[in-house]
Amino acid sequence: MSTLKEQIAETIRNYHQRGWSPATSTNYSFLDENTTIWVSRSGVDKSQFSAEDFITVDKNGRPTGKYAGVKPSAETLIHCVLYELFPETKVILHSHSVFPVLMSNMYQQEVPFEGYEVQKGFAGETTHDATVRIPVFDNTQDMIDFARTLRSNQARIRHHSFIMRKHGTYAWGTSLFEAKRHLETLEYLSEVQYRNVLLK
Repeated sequence: MSTLKEQIAETIRNYHQRGWSPATSTNYSFLDENTTIWVSRSGVDKSQFSAEDFITVDKNGRPTGKYAGVKPSAETLIHCVLYELFPETKVILHSHSVFPVLMSNMYQQEVPFEGYEVQKGFAGETTHDATVRIPVFDNTQDMIDFARTLRSNQARIRHHSFIMRKHGTYAWGTSLFEAKRHLETLEYLSEVQYRNVLLK
């Protein structure tokens, strides 16, 4: 488990360097071999994030064990609900990058991508000759309300990711490799499509 912690911590630092985790924003989690949820604690400079900055929480997002009293990310409940809805999930990544946020201003219910080779970065997609639709959900500070939104829209979340309007993206997978692939696929497609719209 320590290796996975270190690998995710390195990923977080790399995403900060890309500008995807400004200030102390974004949050991340993984399941260990005992299906215990480990989530990034709040208020950590992501350029300095280390394996020691993960804490354990229960299925309701409350810190457990020696971490009781330590503040987790304000959005920890999102992670808990995603593990509940998509039980094959092992790693969840979050981004506050620019292009998906810009795209969320341009589309109401979902962002469609069509004809891009990189669409095949999403698990289950085998051709560019298809339309991938990524849901857009309104941002809120009420995580209980947002958890209800995720549960009621589970069927719309078909590509291991979604966008929170004017906020950022969540992506997940059965491993760190797959979660990264899903997040980076969405990041790439958002940038390409946004630049393409500007050229029209």
